[in-house]
Amino acid sequence: MDTPRVGIPDGLASRMSMAEQHEYLRGRIGRGRFGGTGGGSGPGIGAGIGAGFGRRGLLRAGSVAVGTVAGAGLLGSSAAPVAGPVFLPSSAAARVDGSLVAPFGRHLAFGADPKTQMTVSWQVPFPVRKPFVRVGLKPWELSRKIEAEVRPLHTPSLTDELPAVDQYYLHVPLERLRPGTTYYYGVGHEGFDPADPRHLTTVSTFRTAPAAARTDAFVFTAFGDQGVSYDALANDQVILGQNPAFHLHAGDICYADSSGQGDSSDTYDARVWDQFLAQTETVASRVPWMVTTGNHDMEAWYSPDGYGGQNARWTLPGGGLDPVKSPGVYSFTYGNVGVVALDANDVSHEIRANTGYTDGAQTRWLDRRLAALRADRDIDFIVVFFHHCAFSTTSAHASDGGVREAWVPLFDKHGVDLVINGHNHVYERTDALRSGTVRRRVDIGATVDSVRDGIAYVTAGGAGKALYSFPAPDSYEGNASEVESVSSYHWSEDGTKTSETVEWSRVRYTGFSFLAVEVTAGTHPKLEVTALAESGARVDHFTVTR
Repeated sequence: MDTPRVGIPDGLASRMSMAEQHEYLRGRIGRGRFGGTGGGSGPGIGAGIGAGFGRRGLLRAGSVAVGTVAGAGLLGSSAAPVAGPVFLPSSAAARVDGSLVAPFGRHLAFGADPKTQMTVSWQVPFPVRKPFVRVGLKPWELSRKIEAEVRPLHTPSLTDELPAVDQYYLHVPLERLRPGTTYYYGVGHEGFDPADPRHLTTVSTFRTAPAAARTDAFVFTAFGDQGVSYDALANDQVILGQNPAFHLHAGDICYADSSGQGDSSDTYDARVWDQFLAQTETVASRVPWMVTTGNHDMEAWYSPDGYGGQNARWTLPGGGLDPVKSPGVYSFTYGNVGVVALDANDVSHEIRANTGYTDGAQTRWLDRRLAALRADRDIDFIVVFFHHCAFSTTSAHASDGGVREAWVPLFDKHGVDLVINGHNHVYERTDALRSGTVRRRVDIGATVDSVRDGIAYVTAGGAGKALYSFPAPDSYEGNASEVESVSSYHWSEDGTKTSETVEWSRVRYTGFSFLAVEVTAGTHPKLEVTALAESGARVDHFTVTR
């Protein structure tokens, strides 16, 4: 392999924080190639995207990501500006006839209130003029037309093998929607109108959350560590078959950064994001795709905290921490379930590029948010998802002691009902735990009372990336292998592995898979949790009550 032109030298990135890596890359590339690390949008971007690009201007100095145009709610309310950093001039300023450019990579995300808010996001391969969303209650009546916010993203050539990349992400936050309602929408731009009969096949749908907290049963799905592969695509299609109300992605989204240390070195290829969003569109264009951040999602080139790229590509609910600095920290409520997304990079003992970057603010917010959710009488269940595992036994990453120390006591304190992780590329499920100790054995098909018995922790990292291995035999539905304990380890504060022997590893499956959770309200609410292989075969199921 040729020596990287500007990447971080081998071994150096592992000793640098995310902010230090960003400063290093910006110093070498920003000043060396562009004559400075600041700069505005540049005439090329403004001319290519079309009128209105400079209306809000660039919103924050210090990192490389986003320029904006006006966005609006469905009924004409102004969208809040998405705080974004300074963006370097684009090299892809050529104008292209809009009739020759088709949007791709559509993905949905709830706003802070899933009953009334939804964001439509997508991508175009070249700058286009006047991008927009059309939306309506019938596919032939897309009467509302809302201008899109444009977030261009530039990635320089980091090696001799990789070209510079310009990507164009578009977002429209829709507000004041009707609860429990199916909407039809299409995305377009000057020269490509989804209302044109030639493009009606590009129209898709979404459905808002029901108005009532205790309503008919619904399903949500979850996994982590997806990437771009045949198995990732297969999992997506089986997920679509579950007709989920929303999907949780527990981080390590596409693996553009294959190193996983949070450095944009010679392993970083921004084009993988294009492949990922195209792969995922069949499901994410219909199902809100709620992501959080994993270690492979820290991309040092774009911003000091590593999330400038994520802010360009995704619009996630507010109400957590700073949505620019910590986009993977948020919560929302759907029916009788409160969902909390966390950024475990902040507390990890294993991968430390962003350890402590919120200075404890995320953990303090988590304490307050869990308390508020548990005090809400309309909420029966609290589901928390994040990347690094509190309890897992694989040979690759096992358990993160930082997660255990910072967050497990809060999960116990506030009565969390289900915790979903990724990071380890397998399926693994614990018994019911309190303070890391087994309170009740939970066999396949069993029922666990989360108040009386404790919390089941699920690692659902088999979304599509290459699989890991266990130090003990697989044991799953139809293939039980009883063991008394498993020899494993957890990551300690000094970054070393501490050996441990655990009795809580109840189900282990080395295969591509995901979770499907059916939620029932009423007098006896329950979560029926099922793990499905990419073939659709069931490998685990259990029920959570309270």
